[in-house]
Amino acid sequence: MSSADVLLNIATAARLFHASDGTGFADLIIDGHRETWPLRSKRFQAWLRQQYYERTWDAPNPAALNAALNALEAQAQFDGPQRKVSLRLAEHDGLIYLDLADEFWRCVEIGANGWRIAEDPPVRFRRSAGMQPLPLPVRGGSIEALAPFVNLATDNDFVLVVAWLLGALRAGGPYPLLAMAGEQGSAKTVLSKLLRAVIDPSVAPVRALPRDERELFIAASNGHVLAFDNLSGLPPWLSDTLCRLTSGGAFSTRRLFTDQDEILLTAARPVILNGIEDIITRPDLADRAIPLMLAPIAERRRRPENALWREFELQRPHILGALLDAAGQGLHMLPRVRLNQLPRMADFALWATACESAFRPAGTFEAAYSNNRRAAIENIIDTDPVAALLREIMADGAQWRGSASDLLQIGANRSGWPKSPRALAGRLRRAQTFLRSLGIGIAFGREGRLGTRTITITAIGDNQLHDTVSTVSRVSDTGCAAGLKDPPPGLGQPLNFADDADGADAESRRQEPQSSSPPSL
Repeated sequence: MSSADVLLNIATAARLFHASDGTGFADLIIDGHRETWPLRSKRFQAWLRQQYYERTWDAPNPAALNAALNALEAQAQFDGPQRKVSLRLAEHDGLIYLDLADEFWRCVEIGANGWRIAEDPPVRFRRSAGMQPLPLPVRGGSIEALAPFVNLATDNDFVLVVAWLLGALRAGGPYPLLAMAGEQGSAKTVLSKLLRAVIDPSVAPVRALPRDERELFIAASNGHVLAFDNLSGLPPWLSDTLCRLTSGGAFSTRRLFTDQDEILLTAARPVILNGIEDIITRPDLADRAIPLMLAPIAERRRRPENALWREFELQRPHILGALLDAAGQGLHMLPRVRLNQLPRMADFALWATACESAFRPAGTFEAAYSNNRRAAIENIIDTDPVAALLREIMADGAQWRGSASDLLQIGANRSGWPKSPRALAGRLRRAQTFLRSLGIGIAFGREGRLGTRTITITAIGDNQLHDTVSTVSRVSDTGCAAGLKDPPPGLGQPLNFADDADGADAESRRQEPQSSSPPSL
C-alpha cells in the first residue's frame, strides 16, 4: 500500500464537507469532542502526519501528502454535504451560537428561554490565528460589573456600549460602528481592548489602520470584532468601506496565476475606532455610528493597567453571563417589539430595544440612542462648512433658491469650501439627510425653458430627529427584567485608576466636581 493510500485510509475517520465557496473541511473526533478544520490547514495536516507516524513509525513524503489532500478535497466537494462555517458567531433555527474557542470546542447556545453550554452544536466554527478562548460564563451576574472598568461619563454612554456589545452578539449584523474620541490619557485603547475581550478576545486586540480595502477584508475574515487604535482620521475610501462592513460588504480580487478567476471576501463585522480627534467626518458613516467622547483621567486617579486587567479577568465570566442573559431576553422579546418609525440601523435598534429590559427600564436605550445621534449630527454639521452655511442661511429665512454657482459664491471665502458647482452639489447631497433631521430641506430641480438647475433650501418645521427612533410599544411581559433605575456607581465621572482601599480618600474623591455630560462628538 502506497503512502497516499495509507493517508486516505486514515482520513476515513474524518467526516468531510465543503463550504459555499468550495473549501473542503473535515470534522474530527479528538479526545471525545468534535473539531472542524480546513483540509489545507496546518492543523489537519498535522493530524494526518501524527496518525501516519503512529501506524508506520515514519513520516509521509510531501508528494504523498499532497496527493492525499487533493483526493480528500475532491471527496469533500463532490461527495460531502455543503455546510456554513462561521467565525465566533452563528445563528441556526432561531438560536444564537457563540464559540468559546476553548480546547474542548464548546460553544454557548442562546435561545428565548436562556442559554446553555453546547458540546455538539449543529453549526460549524472555524478557528483563525490569534483567536483566544472566552471564559465559561457564570449565571446570575450583572452587567453593572462592567461599569468600573470603562471610562464613560454618563449612564447613557454605558447603555449604548452595552447595546453595542449585545448587537455584536448577532451573527450577520448590521453592526453600528463604535467611535471613541478623547485626549491623551482617557483610556481609549484600554476600553477598546476591554470591549473586544468581552466577546472576541484576540492575541492582537487592536491594530493600525489597513493600507487598502483588501487588507481590511482579510482582517474581517479572521476576526469577529475589528478594533483600530489611535487614529488621526479616516481616508474617504476607508470611510466608504466601513459603511459597507457595518451591514455586510464584499471585496473581490483576481486569483493569483489566473486571468478571469476571482477571490470574493464577504463580511459584516462590529468595528471599534478610537483617536484623539473626531474620527468620523462624513455623514453616511456617522449615520451608522455610535460616537462617544471620553473624559481624561486625573493623574491621582490612575492605577497600573495590569491590576485593572487582573480585576477584569475575575469579573469577565460574570459580565459575559449577564450579556448572554440579556441576549436570551432579547430573543424572547424581539417578536413583540414595535417601533413607530425605524432609524437607519433599524435591526440594531429593534434588537437593543428587545434586550434592554434585562438591564434597564423600557425606553432607556431609545432616549440614549436618540441623544447620541443628535450629538453626531450637530458635530458633522459644525465641521462641514457647507452644512454650517446652510444652517446660517436658514436661521434668518424660510427659504433660499438659486443655483449651485450662486451658493458657491456666498461661501467662497470659507475654509474647506468646494471649488466647483458640481463638487458643491455633491457635498449638499451628502449632507442632505442630516440637515433634514434638523429641519432643513434641500431640493434639486430645473426651471425655465432651458431647464436651469436650481437648488431650493427650505425650513421644514421642527427638529425631526427625535421622531426617528420612536416610542416602543410597551410590552407587559417584563418577568425577566432585572434592570437598575439608577446609574451604576462610577458613571458620570472618570474611570478610577487609583487604589480605592482608603475609604476617606475615596470619599474626598466623590466630593470633587464632576462634569454633567461629556463633550459632544
